[in-house]
Amino acid sequence: MRHLESELTGLVRSVVEPMGYELVGVEYVQRAKGGSVLRVYIDHASGCSDESEGITLDDCGAVSHQLSGVLDVEDPISGHYNLEVSSPGLDRPLFTAEHFDRFRGRKVRLKLAVKLDGRRNLEGQIDGLKQEAVLLRVDGENREIPLAMVESARLVPEF
Repeated sequence: MRHLESELTGLVRSVVEPMGYELVGVEYVQRAKGGSVLRVYIDHASGCSDESEGITLDDCGAVSHQLSGVLDVEDPISGHYNLEVSSPGLDRPLFTAEHFDRFRGRKVRLKLAVKLDGRRNLEGQIDGLKQEAVLLRVDGENREIPLAMVESARLVPEF
């Protein structure tokens, strides 16, 4: 599954970035009943003048239209699936080490692939990166979480 997501990320990036958007990430979710979902998160490219306005429905529609054509031709996913294109939202997903570095100081919620000290779910402040690990302050303790153990990560919205 990781290989497919990696292949899909490259394909999606080749469509999204020339359109002037940042590809935040790609999720491919297989469902037990009836099809799968290919979820694509986009944002305005850094430095874009429209960045303050956020991603609109028109932005998502334009990317979806272009991406659908490429996916139909390349056919990387066998069987039926739904394509969803959206903004990352307030609870922005983090996919890469660069994302963790970019949002240093922010609160994040992690779901780990396996338990670490009896826990799969952690919430804490991102203190930085150390090689292939995110430095996280959880319940007043500094923790090093290997990026390879992170199944999903999302920012915790601050109001």
